[in-house]
Amino acid sequence: MELSTAGLSAAARSAWGKTDRTGLSAVGWLPLWRHMADSADVAGRLWEHWLSPAVRRRIADELPGGDASGRTLAVWLVGVHDIGKATPAFAVQASFRDQSAGLVNRMRDQGLGYDRDQVCAERRRARHDAAGHIVLAEWLRAQGWADPHAYAVVVGGHHGTPPTDELLDGILLRRYLLGDTAWQQVQSELLAWMTTRSGADKWLSSWAGTPLSQPAQAALTGLVIVADWIASNEEFFPYLLDKSDLDRLRAAWTKVDLPIPWLATPPPADTVALFATRFALPTGALPRPVQQTVTDLAAAMPAPGMIIVEAAMGEGKTEAALAAVEVLARRTGASGCYLALPTRATSDAMFLRMLSWLRRLPDRQIGRGDHAVRLAHGKAALNADYDRLRFNSLPSAIGEDAGGAKIGVHSWLAGSKRSLLSSFVVGTIDQLLLAALRSKHLVLRHLGLAGKVVVIDEAHAYDVYMGRFLDRALEWLAAYGVPVVVLSATLPAHRRAELLAAYDTGRLGPPPPLTWRDRGKPRIDPYEAVRADLRYPLITTSAEQRGGTTASCADSGRSSQIRVRRLDDEPMSLTEMLREQLRHGGCALVIRNTVARVQETAEQLRAALGPDTPVSVAHSRFMAVDRAVKDRWLNDTFGPPGNSQRPYRHIVVASQVAEQSLDIDFDLLVTDLAPVDLVLQRIGRLHRHPRDDRPAALATPTCWITGADWTHEPPEPVIGSRRVYQPAMLLRSAAVLLPYLDGEPLRLPADIAALTQAAYGPADVGPTTWQPALAEAEAKQREAFAAKELKADGFRLAGVGEPGTALIGWLSGSVGDADDQTARGHVRDTDGETLEVLLLVRTEQGLVIPPWIDGGGVHVPTASEPGRRLAREIARCTLPLPRSMTDSDVIDSVIEELERRVDLSAWQDSPWLSGELVVDVDGSGNARIGSFDLHYDSHEGLRVTRND
Repeated sequence: MELSTAGLSAAARSAWGKTDRTGLSAVGWLPLWRHMADSADVAGRLWEHWLSPAVRRRIADELPGGDASGRTLAVWLVGVHDIGKATPAFAVQASFRDQSAGLVNRMRDQGLGYDRDQVCAERRRARHDAAGHIVLAEWLRAQGWADPHAYAVVVGGHHGTPPTDELLDGILLRRYLLGDTAWQQVQSELLAWMTTRSGADKWLSSWAGTPLSQPAQAALTGLVIVADWIASNEEFFPYLLDKSDLDRLRAAWTKVDLPIPWLATPPPADTVALFATRFALPTGALPRPVQQTVTDLAAAMPAPGMIIVEAAMGEGKTEAALAAVEVLARRTGASGCYLALPTRATSDAMFLRMLSWLRRLPDRQIGRGDHAVRLAHGKAALNADYDRLRFNSLPSAIGEDAGGAKIGVHSWLAGSKRSLLSSFVVGTIDQLLLAALRSKHLVLRHLGLAGKVVVIDEAHAYDVYMGRFLDRALEWLAAYGVPVVVLSATLPAHRRAELLAAYDTGRLGPPPPLTWRDRGKPRIDPYEAVRADLRYPLITTSAEQRGGTTASCADSGRSSQIRVRRLDDEPMSLTEMLREQLRHGGCALVIRNTVARVQETAEQLRAALGPDTPVSVAHSRFMAVDRAVKDRWLNDTFGPPGNSQRPYRHIVVASQVAEQSLDIDFDLLVTDLAPVDLVLQRIGRLHRHPRDDRPAALATPTCWITGADWTHEPPEPVIGSRRVYQPAMLLRSAAVLLPYLDGEPLRLPADIAALTQAAYGPADVGPTTWQPALAEAEAKQREAFAAKELKADGFRLAGVGEPGTALIGWLSGSVGDADDQTARGHVRDTDGETLEVLLLVRTEQGLVIPPWIDGGGVHVPTASEPGRRLAREIARCTLPLPRSMTDSDVIDSVIEELERRVDLSAWQDSPWLSGELVVDVDGSGNARIGSFDLHYDSHEGLRVTRND
């Protein structure tokens, strides 16, 4: 790669590609040919040293010539991606600034002129990416291509949104925006020059007859964006022409210092050895049956493929999934994984477990450098373990395994829109669902996922609306050849089949449509056996064709019998039961379905039981920093034996935050009636660990179910529960729990599958007298689900098209930038907006960080931007507002009031604080926002009352 513009005329060399907007460059501009060459050279390095082997294979396998052809195609497309800048619509922009106006005259002197007024009036109709699509497509047609759009759209979409037919037609109607014959000559020269320089001239004719699949188009577009971003960074590629191509590339590549892909070593053939070397197991511990079975099936199943693991809580599903990641990565060339979890809290907990695993994970390349890791959710930078990886003076050297690989957060990959480009990522399910949302820069999300094994935890936790996005994401993952591992303790059988079917659609294409020839033939459902298998534990894997293969195994041998009892919802009933049950000590967990019921219940229990029975609360309406303290306290106080300082007597009243992520163990459980899978999750917090100090009176694990009028037939759930969950789900849950409420012991894990499948299956449940109410509730539920599916489909990405179908219009109706909170909200179904604020305390001296937190009491400037360290401390004070303050009829007035109270215009350039709103409370924690009275307490959280 020597500096060379041989074959380019002076006119072609005069086209400008970059101008210096900072005013710091000695030259002030960069020729288009120079940026094309830089970008192409970066693409070559990315292909060879950064791109996952799985992605390279996905692209190359479609092309004659394999990997060599794939690399050449990538380098060529990156090299020509900015050809649309060789047009009047782009070039005229240099005339808008005095510093660059001379570039226009320079080009005009070489015959590249235009009608300035005419071009300026319409130039926005011909963005250089879309103009480049047309220029490249027409040039390829001149080379004999019949349909070049599947290749040209890679150029057309390199700014994050592929062009639409309407946009392209609009440019063609205004050809003066593309330039006259002189401009066309320059465009042809630059394209021919890059074609020769990249070696694409040897492949063009064979590519012409090769239909490029949509996954390959998207992956190549993502690669173009990454290469363009690197080559456009003046720190890496200065606006100078004093070095050779190779010297420029070497200097830039050294500075960006991207990690090379992890390459899995052959795992030990013995599963016992695999688990002993990858996980911190007790001495002599062996893999549990589920872990052994999953590991064996991951080695034998079709790859790529899907594996669904259904097993009880505590059976080691996470370790089984990580073992499967290693096995499947070795088989498919994947170079990392994405672990998707329901919430930030579960993501934070999983991040620590992944780090522990990574420190033991070998790499095929000894001394290969750093494993790039990423925690991907909106508050990731507030996670102390993640933050240490970002700002350590040796940011990646916190652990070293036998393979020589280290762990770190790469600064460039941690930037905006790049959250999934690191090798190993833990995040919320939102990051995966966004892969099915029509949004800008979607191709970067696809590129990041395409080279990984994806693990979806708590698959039962996602509702119908989120499920629509999940199914479409699975279709695209399968089309990329991404192996997927799904984990659940309580997955309905019909959902198991739906997940497999969605994956198969991407893996094998959509099922062939029925025709008149199929009349009278019996319809074969390839998922019938999968749907009918009620064994437990159950591991389901993709079959060679549509459908799945199921296998069961023994559980770990741990079992328990739970006594289930009704409890009237009157406060006195709960109080008297707890007073009696805890008379000789013990720790009780009361789970309510709404935060309001949590707070009301805690207040009532404190008043009735007095100081001898402490009552604490746990729910989502705490500041982020206080929620983290609360979670640590729960784990430290009610965690496994030997790791906790357990009180003699205590009651915790919690919302659904107690269902997941926390390893907590209580002697007694009270729960509001909920869907049966969630009831089972909650029961997982009851007698979770063997312990010698459990009170004798609480030796039998007992779950009291309340939150319903049990005297009514059928039972009538409280209104708050009916707002959170579909009434049909609550009634079916009560119906399948009836035998246990009437005295039959609930056997865990033996009864999990039967309960789950009965509650979510098609058969009638419950007494005859319940059926009219159930039928009415289920009809309303079907209507609600249909509406949710229709709403989701309004934002959902289309399915994978036929090979050769260009991605033109792929993101039509896009919701915009998926990094924005608004876009994330599109993949979760809420009845109103969600709004987080920063909680600060107002004093006579001004606003301060809440004084009760570590580092609190510090003055917060509002007339100037806080420094990075202070800004981060402020960002820890985020607090979600309740639905009552974000309903459509009040949210605008609430935001207007918050903006009026505290002027934060000086914060808008802060990466931590831009766009934030502040709720300022007085020293007692009180504030009035419009018609709402707020009170915040670090132990109780936020209380809101409305006073209209």
